[in-house]
This record gives sequence, structure tokens and C-alpha cells, in this order.
Amino acid sequence: MPGSSTFLQACAREPVSTVPVWYMRQAGRYQPEYRKVREKYSLLEIVRHPEICFQVTKLPVDQLNVDAAILFSDIMVPVGPLGVKFDIKEHVGPVIESPVRSAADVDRLHLYDPNIELPYVMETIRMLANDLPVPLIGFTGGPFTLASYMIEGGPSRNYVRTKQLMWSEPAVWHTLMDKLAEMNIAYLTAQIQAGASAVQLFDSWVGHLAPEDFERYVLPAVQKMFTALRPLGVPLIYSGVITGELLPLIAQSGATVVSIDWRVPIPEARKRLGSHIAIQGNLDPVLLFAPWQELERRARAVVDAGIAGPGFIFNLGHGVVHNNPTIETATLARLTEFVHEYSRERLAQGAADWV
Repeated sequence: MPGSSTFLQACAREPVSTVPVWYMRQAGRYQPEYRKVREKYSLLEIVRHPEICFQVTKLPVDQLNVDAAILFSDIMVPVGPLGVKFDIKEHVGPVIESPVRSAADVDRLHLYDPNIELPYVMETIRMLANDLPVPLIGFTGGPFTLASYMIEGGPSRNYVRTKQLMWSEPAVWHTLMDKLAEMNIAYLTAQIQAGASAVQLFDSWVGHLAPEDFERYVLPAVQKMFTALRPLGVPLIYSGVITGELLPLIAQSGATVVSIDWRVPIPEARKRLGSHIAIQGNLDPVLLFAPWQELERRARAVVDAGIAGPGFIFNLGHGVVHNNPTIETATLARLTEFVHEYSRERLAQGAADWV
């Protein structure tokens, strides 16, 4: 594990000389090298082969000069040993063989030791931690997002079955949330022990909840997770989409870093989160398709807003768009270089009075 890095310093809200950069989904189909790997292996097959997963995870660090790597995996990986059979369908997402929709279904889910059931994940992390020049971010899925896939049977627009279970059988729902929290505590603890320098909770679809529902039905499970993980001493990142109205509640989750999307201005996000949390974001991913002049202008604005306070990591508001491979690797590399150089100049000029 790198002893010091701008990424870890920013997570701790410490002064930095340049803004750290990494991208959600920074390994994927926009890379010709990755597309060649996918001609031979499915996503889940890559995850199960540490040597291949190592190369896929490391490639964007070498190509883009980012300040952190994120483990190549999928949020559904840990639910398999829980007793949920699934597949990742191309251009669809997770598809569940037998959805979880009753108390009996939840009772059948069994907790497990991730070092025994998912040894290939831990081996990949150990390999990366011993080789990478930057910190490695481990991750898992947030409890609402995992539950939504498990209950709906796949991706959803309205989460009807999920919310129906949540509202009509709250005891069953909370049992499910508790099991997912316990599973994630064990899974992320194992990742940290294997060498992850930070961990991120991808609760991608939690923004589809009203604040009242998030506070009542999801926040306790998130708090349980972060409370258990905090003694391990690594940054704890919470990430969602369309979560602007949830930020005051997310501030109570125990996360030390919160990802924000492009719908919430950075100054407003800081007001809602408070001064004790670092932020990560928040460039619209589709701007990667824009002309460079516009992309640079918008990236400059994100940096200027970000460095107005301590604890800022430049990232996208969600992941790199993978369904269209026309994004050039060179665009992301150029963006990384721009953010590094521009933020270094601004910070050297004293643009941030907290430095």
C-alpha cells in the first residue's frame, strides 16, 4: 500500500499540491485492450481469474495516470455465495434466477466467509496492492441497490416490487438489509485486510427513494456497515446517483467521502454534507463526448468549485459510459493531465485559502 498519496490525503481532507483524479468504471469497453479480453472472457470469468483481473484493473492506471485504481469486479459478486444465483447479461445487467420476495426467501440467505467463498477476489487485491504505485479502492454494492436487483430479478425503472416489500413487510425488509450489511462488512473487511487502501459502497439506485424512506429503511444498514469498518482506518466512500436530496442524511451515515453527481453543485453539496466529509465528483460523464474546449471549460469549473474547500477528489458524477466505445482513451488521459496541471497552478497561487 502506498504510504502517502494525494488521493488518501484528499480523503482525509488534508492539504494537497494537486487534485487527485480517478474515474468510476475507468476499466471497460472504451479500451481496445479490454474489448480484446472480453472476446475471450465474460465479466465474471475475468473476476474469477486473478491474473486477468489484475491486468484489467491496472491498465487504466498505466494509461491515464490516475491517482487511484479501483478493483475490477461487479457489485453482484458477493451475493452469489449468499445463495442468490445470477448472471450478468450483456447490455442488460444482473439477472436473478430466483428473485427474493418473501420471508422464506430471505431466511434462506446464508452469511459466509469471503476469504473461503471468494478467494480469487482477495488474491487479485493482494497482487494489486503489491504492484500498484497508487492506492487500490475495493468496493461492494449498497444495500438498497443489491436488494433491488435481488427482489426485482434484474434492472428496474420504478422498483415497484422492491418498494412494495419495503412498505408492506418492513420486518422482512429489515432482515434483508441486516443480512446484506453483515455480508458487506465481512466482504469489505476481507478486502481491506488483503490490501485495499479505501473502500467504496456503490448504492447506485438509492436516489430513487424519498428521504423519509431512505432514513427509515436504508440508512440504519449503511450506518451499521460504516460503524463496523471505521476502526480499520481506511477511507469509506458512499456513492449514489440522484442523491442530492439525500445528502443531509448521507452525512449521518459514517462515510468519510461522498460521491456527488452533476445534478448537485459542489458548493450546495458541501452545505448539505457539512465540513467533516470529503467529496468526490462531479463531472457529467457524457461530457467526455463533448468537444475538448467545452470539456475543459466544465472540468475547470469543477476544479475551481472543488478546491474552495478541503477534501476534493476529481471524478465523474457516475461511471464512464461503456455502451458506446467511441470515447477515446486519450480523452481521459488528457483530462487527467489537465486536472493535475490546472489544479496544481491554482493551488500554488493560493486559490484555496484552506491550504
